[in-house]
This record gives sequence, C-alpha cells and structure tokens, in this order.
Amino acid sequence: MSEVTTLIYGGVLFALFAVFLPWLVKRVRYIQIIDRIPGPKAYPLIGTTHMFFGKKRHEIFYVIDERTRRYPEIHRIWTGTRAEVRISKAEYVEAVIGGNKNIEKSEGYKFLGDWLGEGLLTSKGERWFKHRKLITPTFHFNILDGFCDVFAENGAVLADRLKPFADTGAPVDVFPFITKAALDIICETAMGVKVHAQTDGENEYVKAIYALSELFLDRLVRPWLHNNYLFKRSEYGQRHQKAIDIVHGYTKKVIRDRKELLRRQRESNGEGIPAKPEDTGLGVKKRLAFLDLLLQGNEKSNQLSDDDVREEVDTFMFEGHDTTTAGMSWALFLLGLAPDVQKRVHQEIDSIFAGSDRPATMADLAEMKLLERCLKETLRLYPSVSFFGRTLSEDITLGGYHVPAGTLLGVHAYHVHRDERFFPDAEKFDPDRFLPENTESRHPYAYIPFSAGPRNCIGQKFALLEEKSVISAVLRRYRVRSALTRDQQRINHELITRPKDGIRLYLEKRM
Repeated sequence: MSEVTTLIYGGVLFALFAVFLPWLVKRVRYIQIIDRIPGPKAYPLIGTTHMFFGKKRHEIFYVIDERTRRYPEIHRIWTGTRAEVRISKAEYVEAVIGGNKNIEKSEGYKFLGDWLGEGLLTSKGERWFKHRKLITPTFHFNILDGFCDVFAENGAVLADRLKPFADTGAPVDVFPFITKAALDIICETAMGVKVHAQTDGENEYVKAIYALSELFLDRLVRPWLHNNYLFKRSEYGQRHQKAIDIVHGYTKKVIRDRKELLRRQRESNGEGIPAKPEDTGLGVKKRLAFLDLLLQGNEKSNQLSDDDVREEVDTFMFEGHDTTTAGMSWALFLLGLAPDVQKRVHQEIDSIFAGSDRPATMADLAEMKLLERCLKETLRLYPSVSFFGRTLSEDITLGGYHVPAGTLLGVHAYHVHRDERFFPDAEKFDPDRFLPENTESRHPYAYIPFSAGPRNCIGQKFALLEEKSVISAVLRRYRVRSALTRDQQRINHELITRPKDGIRLYLEKRM
C-alpha cells in the first residue's frame, strides 16, 4: 500500500472517529444519567425486554405490575437500546403532563401511525392544536344530548340479548355482548351508520380492530420488530396490513357516502325539497354523527383533507369503542361482587324510572349519581388505558433524578390510582371515594383515567354518559353476580385493560 493511500485511509478513519467520538461520549453520559434511576437489570441490545421473553399475552400485564410495585414512584427500563422512564406518583405526573410543553406522545404511538395516521391521539404540535380546536365543538352538551337515544336503544337491545341467559343457574360471558353494543353505539354516533353488530353476528370491522390492538402489543415488546422494514416483512406485518386494509376501506366508504349525502341534501334543500336520509341505505336519522359535524365544520374552514377526516374518525372509533367496552364490563364485574352497592344502584334506578320501560334521557342520566360514582371507582381500579406515554420536550427533575429532554416517559395510571395517600385501602371497591366531600382536596393528578392536562381525553363526557345509559339498561332488568373473585379474574393488557377470558356473570331477572 502506497504512502498516499495510507494517508487517505488514515484520514478517513480519523474523520469517522472525530464524528463518532462526540456521539459516543454523549451516549455514555446519557446512559449514566438514566441508569441512576432505579430499574431492572438491562442487557446489551435487548435492554430489559428479556422480562417478557417466554411470557404469554395475559402475563405481560403482571410483569409490568410486579416491576412497578418493586420500583414505586419512578423507575427506568430499556426497550432495546431506547430508554424509558416510568412514573406512578401524582406529583410527577403533574410535572410532566400538567403544562403545555410535554404534549408529544411517546415513540410507541408511532406503531399506531399506519392505522390512526395523525389523528388527535397521535398528532403533535400545531396540527394537534388545530385539530383539537376544530373537533372540540362536536362534543358540546347539545350534541351529546342527541346521542342519548342511541345509547338507550342499544342498551335495550343488549338487555334483550342477555335474556336467554337469566335464571339459568349458569354464568354467561357478557364481554362479547357489551363489545357488540359498544360497536353499534360508536358506529352510529361516530359515522352515522348502523352495523347491527348485536343482531347480525360476527363483524369483520371489529375483528380487524382487535387484531390491530393485539399486534400493537406484539410489536411493542419485540425490539427487532420496531424497524419498519423488518416488521412489514414479518408475519405480524402481513396480518397488520390486512387488518389496516379492512378498517380503512370501511371508513373511507362511509366518508364517501356521507359526503355524497351532504351534497344531495344541499342541492335538494336549495330546491326546497328535503333529502331523504333513508335513500342512502346508511340508516341515517335526524341526529348528526361525529363525522357529519366534522364534515360540516370543515366545509366552513376547509382545514381537513379526506385523509385527515378519516384519521380522526378512525381515532374516535378506536378510542370510543374498546375503552367503553372495558369500562362497562369491569363495572358490572365489580357490582357483581358488591351486592350491597348494587342494591343501592337498583334503588336509585327504580326511583328514576318508577317501573317504566321508557328510554333514559340526559336528565335521567344526570340523576344517576351513585352509578356515576361506581363507574368512576371502576375506572380507578381498572382504568381502560392503564399506561400512556409522552416524549419529554425539555429536561426535568423527578424525585431527585434528572431526566433529559427526548426521553420517553410512561405514566402508569393503574398504579397512580393505588396511591394509599389518596385512596386508603386502595384495592377496595368503594364508590363513596367520589362523593364531593372526598374529592375536593384530592390531588388533581391522583385520578387520571382520561389522562389529564391539555391533552386529556376529549370524549370523556361521551364515555361516561354511554356507560351510565347502557349499565342502567342492564340493571333495570337484572341482578348480577360475578362468577370469579378479583384475584381469580385476570387482566389481559393490550392497548386496553381487557378482562382475560371475558366477564362471567350470573343473571337474575328483576322484572
């Protein structure tokens, strides 16, 4: 090798070293800072994900639970080579999500990108602010009032579907029944379509949504699947794409049909002849769905493309279906273990309806104070979203530990809700924790089933109204008793805190 060639090679190596060295020094310093925070042993390349190796799907939640209890308040993990800091203390949660700075979701949400695009759940920055402002009016009280008929109609269908299982002496898994009721509700309120999931059997759309939820967790705990190239060519990626095609195809068709309906209504109204919604075949009623409101609002501002609309509708369908299903199922489970509380709820419902079978109105739902407390306590013990994340936009100090900007930070709502300072005897089901006198001095970030701060759940009022209406429809007809205890009933955590093997209840007719 000539002297010139040697000098060239030497120069290239020196340049590479000069570029690499600062990055290496910065990386070593970052690792040292993060590893001052307590946490499980990490290994090269795989980090702390070895804790999930060989675990079945339903065991993953309990690995996370045990780890969080071993390292209370704050701990760190390594997902492959990426650090994450997890917190479960109200004061730390407030410091992270209480202001307007750390509103960017954590990196794990990027795995929802192909599904939800840049809807409210996953978007950030100016786009998030713009979309939030545009969508907020669609959850106005008057709009929600119009949805009460949908809640009541589908709650009544659910009660009818459960009738063959009452007084049989055998428990029935109510979870799939509630799932279909929630699907019927969200499809009609979000998209204005009736899918008749409760009466027409299996639904391809909901099966695709469940597949996407499961695949999200599968990918999250497998660092080698974080790479898009590898994921898309894996069996997981192929199943993921198939489910995406089903979900997007359905949503796009509905949007096309609704836009065409709005166009026809404008044209016929201009001629003085009202359009006939039944001509669309979409089961449209006079009430406006979330999609209609979004399209009408966008006609004035023209800020959203068709893809933007689809992403927001997909987001609403995702967030408003699985979450309420879980909330209602866990509520019936807990009431089935607390006959004294259930008796009081029955008395409250009976005092409102006085034996009538009329549908519940907004005014009726407002009177269900005890049932609302039961639902809030259910969401404390079983928050529909047990964990959520942020990406830090600035350095922060938590519990004396320095956490650098750019670090992924996970909030463990499930464990925040079990802080004995705010919830003595935290594992006990006690709806009276949510009496006004018991909540007024509680830390505002000690109870976060709908997140908190500027990026809290925009649909939380919708969810509570739906859950009150549907649960009251069931309890007007039945007494329930749970087949399993709290210890026996396992959690299957995916994106949502689902009950493993469903919720099995004994039903007894009341009327």
